[in-house]
Amino acid sequence: MQHSTASASGGSTRDVPAADKLEKADLDAVYQALHSSPRGLTDTEAAARLQKYGPNAILEQEESALHRLLHYFWGPIPWMIEAAALLSVLIGHWADFAIITLLLLYNAATGFWQERKASRALAALKAGMAPKAAVLRDGAFKTVDTSTVVPGDLVRVRLGQIVPADVRFVGGDSISIDQAALTGESLPVEKKVGDAGYSGSIAKRGEMTAIVIGTGRNTFFGRTASLVASAGKGATHSQRAVAQIGDFLIALCLLLALVLVGSELYRDIVVADDWQWSDALDILRMVLVLLIASIPVAMPSVMTVTNALGALALSRRKAIVSRLESIEELAGVDILCSDKTGTLTKNQLTLHDPQLFEAEDADTLITGAALASEPGSSDPIDSAIFAGVKDRDVLAKYIRGPFTPFDPVSKRTCSEVTDADGRVQVFSKGAPQAISELCALSAEDAHRVDGCVQDLASRGLRALAVAFSVDAGKHWAFLGILSLEDPPRDDSLETITRAREHGLRVKMITGDDVAIGREIASQVGIGTNILAAGDVFNKHMDVDHLPQKTIDCVEKVDGFGRVFPEHKYAIVKALQGRGHQVAMTGDGVNDAPALKQADCGIAVSGATDAARAAADIILTRPGLSTVVDAIDEARKIFERIINYVLFRVAMTLDIMVVVVIATVFFGFSPLTPVMIVLIALLDDVPIMTIAYDNTLVPPKPVHWQMHQLLLGASVIGLFTIAQTLGLVLIGLEWLSNDSWQSWIKLSREQLQTVVFLQIVAGGHLLLFVVRARHAFFSRPWPALPLSAAILGTQILTVLMCGFGWLVPAIPWRIIALVWCYMILWMFVLDLVKRVLYRHMQKSGEEESVAA
Repeated sequence: MQHSTASASGGSTRDVPAADKLEKADLDAVYQALHSSPRGLTDTEAAARLQKYGPNAILEQEESALHRLLHYFWGPIPWMIEAAALLSVLIGHWADFAIITLLLLYNAATGFWQERKASRALAALKAGMAPKAAVLRDGAFKTVDTSTVVPGDLVRVRLGQIVPADVRFVGGDSISIDQAALTGESLPVEKKVGDAGYSGSIAKRGEMTAIVIGTGRNTFFGRTASLVASAGKGATHSQRAVAQIGDFLIALCLLLALVLVGSELYRDIVVADDWQWSDALDILRMVLVLLIASIPVAMPSVMTVTNALGALALSRRKAIVSRLESIEELAGVDILCSDKTGTLTKNQLTLHDPQLFEAEDADTLITGAALASEPGSSDPIDSAIFAGVKDRDVLAKYIRGPFTPFDPVSKRTCSEVTDADGRVQVFSKGAPQAISELCALSAEDAHRVDGCVQDLASRGLRALAVAFSVDAGKHWAFLGILSLEDPPRDDSLETITRAREHGLRVKMITGDDVAIGREIASQVGIGTNILAAGDVFNKHMDVDHLPQKTIDCVEKVDGFGRVFPEHKYAIVKALQGRGHQVAMTGDGVNDAPALKQADCGIAVSGATDAARAAADIILTRPGLSTVVDAIDEARKIFERIINYVLFRVAMTLDIMVVVVIATVFFGFSPLTPVMIVLIALLDDVPIMTIAYDNTLVPPKPVHWQMHQLLLGASVIGLFTIAQTLGLVLIGLEWLSNDSWQSWIKLSREQLQTVVFLQIVAGGHLLLFVVRARHAFFSRPWPALPLSAAILGTQILTVLMCGFGWLVPAIPWRIIALVWCYMILWMFVLDLVKRVLYRHMQKSGEEESVAA
């Protein structure tokens, strides 16, 4: 079945018999219910059913491009920009209107383009994986797209092929099916005539024909899709943070606007007693200046570009980002729920600790097992056995005869071979209990076999017994027991250690047995407190209202075994309910609901299309180390965004408060509307290069702590206000001081240019201050793109002020004095920042201890 992003809307289910009801029905009843036969369907019948039942896919309910684009014009910050544009029209400031509208369109276009680019990359990834199916149509097997398979079709499933839909096997001896993508089981499951198979599982050995009993939503995966569709509906942490910043600035802007309007009305009506409609336009003009000053115009673009460049950096680390906001979510992850098979382990069975009975040595036991296996088989057990044979030339001495594959009834294989002397021997391997009965072991030996199997099981190892016969199977010798394990990846232990050092707790979530999970978890350093998911979550439990006892258990344990899809989803919900930011890795259909519900869903290398569609980040390199690398990169990206937010909020406070105080108390408008717009362009556009900045990797998860962030930005903003107001007061004194005027002539219009220069240049110097957690001149130093962009902007600003481009020109000596003033303040602001960070760090540690 072709898995697309799962909204639960797939093909129509009109008149489709429920697949789960047909799983146990008699095969004749299945044919009758589906109006089919062993001859399959005709092309005409299939086309009619496709029209009636819909495609064999879980279809994505895509949002239109126009709707996605309009999202960028809705929200606190776009509202502020739109209000400023409207006010510009009302008072006839068309130049301001044009510039503000361009900024609004630029923000929307940048965000839309980056999102579209990411979605196209993901679509291309999916397009390369559209599967095919062999179906019996008009009396002959033909290859068709899996999406066109319909209920009643007869399909042929061979080695290496994907089961295209939910089926009942109706022909052939047996087939070995890998259902790891659906159930999490790491070993294939044997199927015979009458058994059910699920869409998305893979044939590892054998060939059978099957009748399709369910497609689209009416499949195992389709039923899981309802969980996927209901998962992960809330806004992301970063979206909530931007909304809170916008709300904070809007509230402050409205408060200051009331002060400004009230003050002006009092002057014009009460004091001067000379109200005219032209005064209303003047007030609106002042409100426009304040509104433009309050807008962090480039904040959405800076965050989008920073995330987009971060996504590019993550792709170099073999992690493809399908949703840009997930980068910031990944930076705050404190619990990583990892699947076992293929992520912590190699997904490759190997031999381990052979237990000898009648075999002379381990090589003899392994050779016997290899002779009881099918050459060229892709069965993971057979592959492990052949890989364990030290001398392949030994196998070449035997001529192979009839081979009987494993079947679920006898639970063993059987192979007849002829040795170099012409003697016929028979080798068999399979479940220890079956081989023990075959060999008719004594009670003592049978007890020894049982003890050996139990010991291996307690250590998470699978047991495989081997026997041979020299008299055509009349008498059998029990050679011994091979143990099999899927060993940990070579880097898993180191990766888990690194994760702990990063403040991450890793929990293992596996569909395998608890003993297997516990053994692997202990080897990689996760811990041994692994519980069976079914013992913690009962079938009737509401995952949205879990008991506190259950949540406590989920938070404390090191992982879960025998996990089903609803368990994974519940585990993530429980951890999120305790305030944790959760990342979930997965590769199968069974992981999709939890991947979507998690704050950051990570589809590991080789994941199914369903897992990729539900995930935020897709790994293209196996193992967990890529996840930790991605978290490092995400935290650096988050630091850059935090640095920008601190700078932008502090500067916005500076401009707004200075405009109001200077206007209300000194009767002087320190900036014109054009200057405000120029500040937005000169301050914010070059700041986009902060996306390239060098930053230290925070040692712990980082979150949007809005109280601390806004408090810190407000404290720094308070001192930048003092810096700018100090310059305004010096300038006003200069205007009335004859001796200063005789030295350097300065007008009120030129004083506005002085304030403009201080805010543009001082803003960039403030960025250099806030980007470092220690002294601004300490490592890591600013990246070259950031330094070059700021240097270029400073040169342009100085030339504008010196030659009078778009602003009244000021003397070069004044420019030099302003720069000296700003550099002195840079050291003051740096001292304030270091004291502030020290206090915030201490408060954070105290909160952690209290928690």
